[in-house]
Amino acid sequence: MTSTAVGENPAAESFGKTKDGHAVELYTLKSGNGLTAKIMTRGATLVQLHVPDKDGKTADVVLGFDNVTGYESDDNQYFGTTTGRVCNRIAKGKFTLDGKDYTLAINNEPNHLHGGIERSLDKLIWTAMPISNDNGQGVQFSCTSPDGEEGYPGELNVSVIYFVPSKGNSISISYTATTNKATPVNLTNHSYFNLGGEGSPTVLDHVLRLNADNYTPTDDTLIPTGKIAPVAGTDLDFRKPTRIGNRIESIGATSAIGYDHNFVLNEKNVNAELNLAAVLVDPVSGRWMRVFTSEPGVQFYSGNFLKGQNGKDGKPYAHRSAMCLETQHYPDSVNHPNFPSTILKPGETFKSRTEFSFGIVEPTKDAK
Repeated sequence: MTSTAVGENPAAESFGKTKDGHAVELYTLKSGNGLTAKIMTRGATLVQLHVPDKDGKTADVVLGFDNVTGYESDDNQYFGTTTGRVCNRIAKGKFTLDGKDYTLAINNEPNHLHGGIERSLDKLIWTAMPISNDNGQGVQFSCTSPDGEEGYPGELNVSVIYFVPSKGNSISISYTATTNKATPVNLTNHSYFNLGGEGSPTVLDHVLRLNADNYTPTDDTLIPTGKIAPVAGTDLDFRKPTRIGNRIESIGATSAIGYDHNFVLNEKNVNAELNLAAVLVDPVSGRWMRVFTSEPGVQFYSGNFLKGQNGKDGKPYAHRSAMCLETQHYPDSVNHPNFPSTILKPGETFKSRTEFSFGIVEPTKDAK
């Protein structure tokens, strides 16, 4: 594969062709401190993310495949994708907007999940434009979703920028969208992380802290009830650094079969552009990851449906061997007026930004 020096415009390389013959490109972004990210045009998908550990050894910390064929297979569970038009669930695939009823595909019985089946954003071929400046390098991905695609109203023009600063070890993902008709929009990145390296057998020994005093309880189909409830006294309390596996068996006996919950982030400092959502630490490799976002919520998903499918270099992705931290508006917001609104109107611009930063736990410190 071709490499890209820091400060240069990222170059495209082939990542194969889709089943219907569309060429897919892969772009490489590098920081000056050892981070390397690779993103493809199908689904504006984060394919690889290499970061160093406490010994300076780099590893790819996100799940994925070696070529586009894997991403088109049934083994792909939204690995690294840009997810939408509306990420997460919409109850029974139905909502009413401006007096009109809309019906979407049911692909997570009995609900609609992650934008649909055939033409959700994770399956589209996006147009890429490399970016470079004195601060780092990136790629802007763009696509247009026509009015009525997957049942959603309005023509939606979407832009996603992945950017890696030349200093530090971080990657930011910035989203914008416009529409010609009122429509719900909720975009996220669906990367599966294992800070020990993708293919490592478990994520249950990772330590997680969530900046959330509350969460949105759900029914048995994982649709919010509309209430916002405290995490205190529940298995969802990650306000202090907690090993993921400590309480997962008890919550695994619920309809969520593990962690698959939306956490309501605490209000950020009024002077801060982004809010701290989560801190994840792998005690073995020493890597930590901090997640910052402009979104009001984050979905913590503990890889409950990973099934041992083979990923990069044939590595098996075992049950709960990776986890997601999907920054987002709350699930099914379009049907809950008391939740922060996901409705984008003509003349408005949807904007969202999330940053993943990485570092090493020093012997006398923690990653809080």
